[in-house]
Amino acid sequence: MTIPTNSQTDSCRNHNALFNRLRGIVPLESAQMSDTATALSKTSLSENHSLVKAAGVIGVATFASRILGFIRDMVLARLFGATPAADAFYVAFRIPSLLRELFAEGSMSAAFIPVFTEYHSLKSKREAWELASAVFTTLLTIVTLVTLLGILIAPWLVQALAPGFHASPEKLALTTVLARIMFPYLLFISLAALAMGILNSLRAFAVPAYAALFLNVCIIGCALFLSPQLEEPIVGVAIGVVAGGAAQFLMQIPSLKARGFLFGIRFEPGHPGVKRIGRLMLPSLLGLSVTQVNLTISTILASFITGAPTYLFYGMRLVQFPLGIFGVALAMAILPTLSAQAARGAMEELRTTFGFGLRMIVFIMFPAMLGLICLRTPIVHVFFEHGTFTAHDTAETALALLCYAVGLWAFGGVRIIVAAFYSLQDTTTPAISGAIAVAANIVFSLLLMSPLGAAGLALATALAGMVNGIILIALLNRRLGGVEWGLVGRSAGRVLVACIPLVLSCLWVAGAQVWTHEGEWAAKSVMLTVAIGLSVSGYLGVHALMRSEELDLVWSMVKKRFGRLIGR
Repeated sequence: MTIPTNSQTDSCRNHNALFNRLRGIVPLESAQMSDTATALSKTSLSENHSLVKAAGVIGVATFASRILGFIRDMVLARLFGATPAADAFYVAFRIPSLLRELFAEGSMSAAFIPVFTEYHSLKSKREAWELASAVFTTLLTIVTLVTLLGILIAPWLVQALAPGFHASPEKLALTTVLARIMFPYLLFISLAALAMGILNSLRAFAVPAYAALFLNVCIIGCALFLSPQLEEPIVGVAIGVVAGGAAQFLMQIPSLKARGFLFGIRFEPGHPGVKRIGRLMLPSLLGLSVTQVNLTISTILASFITGAPTYLFYGMRLVQFPLGIFGVALAMAILPTLSAQAARGAMEELRTTFGFGLRMIVFIMFPAMLGLICLRTPIVHVFFEHGTFTAHDTAETALALLCYAVGLWAFGGVRIIVAAFYSLQDTTTPAISGAIAVAANIVFSLLLMSPLGAAGLALATALAGMVNGIILIALLNRRLGGVEWGLVGRSAGRVLVACIPLVLSCLWVAGAQVWTHEGEWAAKSVMLTVAIGLSVSGYLGVHALMRSEELDLVWSMVKKRFGRLIGR
């Protein structure tokens, strides 16, 4: 940490006093801090700006990916609706979706980044490259064997995942074929996750984030151009999944090469770093992937309800839009920073960074949750009710969306909390908490699926996410010796006040008569756009009046980014 020189002290104190006034700690005129405290706070401010910038890069890329994802879902909804072929695909797709969560956005990054960051920070570049190459070779060997095994035992996996399909042998057989086609996705997405972990550790976030676009591009392309040429059109979509995974890995190779970290073949499963990553990764398979594990449980139970796998898929897709853009993006951006702080023992900085992450989650996830709840039917109607997707399908999907959305704050919060545990190289605690959450989900699902159907399964997933979040935050609070709860509480209070115009705008548009009319898609699209625009403007406007620090940081990053673009 750099301490300001005497000539810098006054300017640093003024800058830091302003920062503390924004945080609500002391008034500007009474700020008297030591040089060390000034440097620490200045470092925290710099880290916050860096986190917002990194999360912004990931968020923009993820936003583009989610838009393509919506286009993909609209294409699939129009082509396949909630038919048996669609149910078969979404059940089979649950396998790569779970694996993507485990490897691409889960345990691979969570276990690899802290160890690689330590090697890169405290050892030579050569040693860091040797670790990356050893992990690559070990991963390639293991995942290739797992992929081959998965293709072999796919019939049994499908039977376990969709026991309700036994009454329809044709649907069960089609699901098995689709699962076998998509299993190689595991190999490509695992390698892509490793490449992403290296680049993120080097604070290179853009390339891995934009590489994810190619999954949706490939699926859309195959659905539109390959599927019509096949006897069973849905098979073309499965081929698109595999092609997208391969493209996501290959797109990151040039960036790795440019930074001197292109993989080499080094089969060293006994490498100390590889062994540490393995020990961290095994328990984290459950700890960070509780949401996907719970969704898999929901898929198993949903196979007994006609159309339920499709309703749950589209409902969760809408929830994953803000979660992926902001929650996952912030967690990916914050993990390397937390890991570096933990590696050098800077626990005060780690607590500050974690508290800032919680405040940003509250700032984004609460309004997103309320917006989805209020506009659930218009959103599903406009995006999906076309072709073979009926009004009944819209009503069922909107109900599932409502039940998922109530847990959005927990899904996003868990991402940040688990990242803090993993930065401390503790993957056991999230695993234990995750196991409790999975058990809770099973109990909630069995209690709620009978009276509520597919919506009951969605609500069970949300409740389980809340259980997981509450357990984890209580344990982390004890582990860190406290979190900046005063700042988090004040931030939450501002968010609740700012959400008032958001809710009023959304309810006004959702109650309009246009949603009961046939057609009129242009008017409906305009109304939905107006609702989103008014609610976002109202929300941000209230924050601007309250001079919210979270908005100030985001706005400063936006101005800085646009200033650079204009300067070019």
